[in-house]
Amino acid sequence: MNEASLTYWNEYWGSEKKPSSVSAWQFGDDADKLARLVIAGKKRATCSCRLLYDLENEPLPKVDDYSVILDSEDQPVAIIRTAEVEVVPMNEVTEDFAVSEGEGSYEEWWDTHVRFFTNELNEKGLTFSEDLLLVCERFELIDSNERGKALAKSL
Repeated sequence: MNEASLTYWNEYWGSEKKPSSVSAWQFGDDADKLARLVIAGKKRATCSCRLLYDLENEPLPKVDDYSVILDSEDQPVAIIRTAEVEVVPMNEVTEDFAVSEGEGSYEEWWDTHVRFFTNELNEKGLTFSEDLLLVCERFELIDSNERGKALAKSL
């Protein structure tokens, strides 16, 4: 977590006891657009490739994890809390979940994610398949700071 994220996290909680599990990261391949959708309440879910957690030796997200969401300049704009985590083959992701990612219809979600995961896996020398395991997370927006609110206004 960078200095700005840590400052935002600490200022948000103040003297209250802070949750122990927090990370800072950007969404997908258009961090600003996706962060705007979160702050506007349109994006309430995200997914990632299960295989990459193994390759990078990263733990899977879990319920009650907190995340500081970063914009494209690695500046904090919001805090979210993970509410649900499920590992699902991509071709079994429900329309409800896909739409909750806030980027349009199920078909738009499918096309965008095929493209995204194909590129992501190709960079690692791996091949995309429609039954690729995804880590599907639903989350709630806890806070957005002034930078995040300004970013959301540009939606």
